[in-house]
Amino acid sequence: MRLLMDNEGLGWDEAWDVTTKTVAYTNHTVLPEALEKWSQSVMWKLLPRHMEIIEEIDNGFITMIRTTRTDLESKLPSMCILDNNPKKPDVRMANLCVVSSHKVNGVAQLHSDILKAELFAGYVSIWPEKFQNITNGITPRWWLRFYSPELSNIIIKWLKIDQWVTKLDLLVGLRKFAENVDFQAEWSSAKMANKQRLAQYILRETGVSIDPNSLFDIQVKRIHEYKRQLLNILGAIYRYKKLKEMSTEERKNTTPRTIMFGGKAFATYTNAKRTVKLVNDVGAVVNSDPEVNSYLKVNLFIFTFDLSENKILPPANTEIYLQRTASMEASGTSNMKFALNGCLIIGTLDGTNVEIREEIGEENFFLFGATADEVPRLSKERENGLFEKAKEYTRSGAFGGYDYNPLLDSLEGNSGYGRGDYFLVSHDFPSYMHRKEDRKRWLKMSILSIAGSGKFSSDRTISQYAKEIWNIEE
Repeated sequence: MRLLMDNEGLGWDEAWDVTTKTVAYTNHTVLPEALEKWSQSVMWKLLPRHMEIIEEIDNGFITMIRTTRTDLESKLPSMCILDNNPKKPDVRMANLCVVSSHKVNGVAQLHSDILKAELFAGYVSIWPEKFQNITNGITPRWWLRFYSPELSNIIIKWLKIDQWVTKLDLLVGLRKFAENVDFQAEWSSAKMANKQRLAQYILRETGVSIDPNSLFDIQVKRIHEYKRQLLNILGAIYRYKKLKEMSTEERKNTTPRTIMFGGKAFATYTNAKRTVKLVNDVGAVVNSDPEVNSYLKVNLFIFTFDLSENKILPPANTEIYLQRTASMEASGTSNMKFALNGCLIIGTLDGTNVEIREEIGEENFFLFGATADEVPRLSKERENGLFEKAKEYTRSGAFGGYDYNPLLDSLEGNSGYGRGDYFLVSHDFPSYMHRKEDRKRWLKMSILSIAGSGKFSSDRTISQYAKEIWNIEE
């Protein structure tokens, strides 16, 4: 608007027409802390001309509501662009985006549905044609062909084509080989080669030796309470406690497991930092315990998830845990990266997990936890014994002298910390721990996971943007 009016000499109406036809808004989050609000006082100081234009856009929107949609007038305090709260007047950037764009899209079907039904419901009633979904994607050139040449070569050999790198839905042809013994043997060999490569990397970087034959349980993502690394490490604590209580013979009947974490925590996000601390403390104890460390390893935060590690992680994994609270993840692409490498996903019905489960078959997806429609009405449930035992063991000092009470108390209803169990860790913990693990059928599930990943190519995503938002030809 500023450039068209001040530099090019257009009037307001003409500039607004060009701007709104040009600009589109892709929303990537429903989390309140990530929907940016910029201080009006700072904006007026640094960008006074921009603020004049924002103020005029807001005035125009308010006038439109008051003259054509009086039924929405009561919602104006939350729908207008300028939040004139006397204590903290802000510019609501998401509102500005919605009002000023010709298209608004979410990045997974569930996410887009939540945007329309909840976050942007008022705007949808004004401009229903403005809102749509374009599910995220990843590039198969990086995430399968380049990072996992062993698997890629097997796919090319059995499909007798390599065009799947640009037409990923051709991978559906793998379904007919899912129970082929020879194909499974080659597949298993390739996965083991990738696991051995990761084990060598970890030994080289940390000095920790892990068993490539163990179940690799990797969670690599930003540290956040809704992504629930805390649920993951409490699960590890419960497993450790149970192993300590077993006899030597009982331990021999368990599945060895290597749990690995990677990610980053925002500098001032205290509970995320506490979770990182807990993971490291648990790993230090478990990995040095000769009674159980051949059955359980908790690897420390060795992963920064840069490109060199990207080559190693998704191809090596057999199962990735995406413990997110349903309805809080916009999309997620790490699940796509791991699924495209034949990794088995345990997750909630959240973000693109819903669509991945639909594409690969619900029998090939480990589902746990509350669903999106249940989340708003669930209270802080803390009645299950497994969860309480894991917390009690953490409080006992088994993992050192650090005071983890503030972190654990944040899961209580009236603790004075945080918002109670807002992210439903206790509610989802039993179903997370009680899933069935039948490694005999995992090989077939791994093959079907890749075979169903065709939808999640960035080629499809970009094609949708081109046709449905940008109106350009290939």
